[in-house]
Amino acid sequence: MNQMKTFILMALLTILLVWIGSLVGGRNGAIFALVFAGVMNFGVYWFSDRIVLKMYRAQAATEAEQPGLHRIVRELALRSSIPMPKVYVIPQDAPNAFATGRNPQHAAVAVTTGIMKLLNEEELKGVLAHELSHIRHRDILIGTIAATIAGAISMIASMARFGAMFGGDDREGGGMAQLVAMLVLTTIASIAALLIQLAISRSREYLADEGGAQLAGNPLYLARALAKLDAGAKRIPMQVNPSTAHMFIVSPLTRKGVQGLFSTHPPIEERIRRLEQMARR
Repeated sequence: MNQMKTFILMALLTILLVWIGSLVGGRNGAIFALVFAGVMNFGVYWFSDRIVLKMYRAQAATEAEQPGLHRIVRELALRSSIPMPKVYVIPQDAPNAFATGRNPQHAAVAVTTGIMKLLNEEELKGVLAHELSHIRHRDILIGTIAATIAGAISMIASMARFGAMFGGDDREGGGMAQLVAMLVLTTIASIAALLIQLAISRSREYLADEGGAQLAGNPLYLARALAKLDAGAKRIPMQVNPSTAHMFIVSPLTRKGVQGLFSTHPPIEERIRRLEQMARR
């Protein structure tokens, strides 16, 4: 169900990109939008993992330095039939973790020092199983492409609004109506792109929770970990770039009420409820 939902949302995001391109420049604009997104995705595909690891000062952890961490990751990688990913540690007290890499052959998992202090071995196993599930399903690539396309849509829409407002002097009759229509449509397109991107991110989180629970052997390992991480993330905020917030196992950005609609992660309570339901089955 989540796989089909992701496919539909990615298709909608691509259609929206072509539409905003054609709105700005007709057929040539649609072609430019696709080429522009393709170039951006090519760069992201090859360099995103190195960029994000460097951004958070992640340090490669050898087996001699972190034997327990390597043992858990190796066991889970063997179970999921993927190559052993590289292991990194982020020197931050905020408890969190993420996976990165363009495919299972070029993947890495990164955990903060805070998460290793907070969780016991079973809970850490649940977290790492969640991250390896992301790697197995290529969620990092899917999420990154979705974010890139949404960013391209917002950028093209901003260029269109700027051009509409300052590109000409005809503000009477049809010219003013076209200006207003352009401003409204491009604003709606930007908001729609963001909401679709966030829906894709939330869908992949549910899928990784389910896959991680099966991989770890007990859904309650991850359920207990999420409860601790949610409380820990609120107690010790993590300084992050909002564009990478979707990568972490729990959102490092605190959003409540209406702001929750713009969260990259599903509600923790719902994630835990689903995992507990899996355990009962």
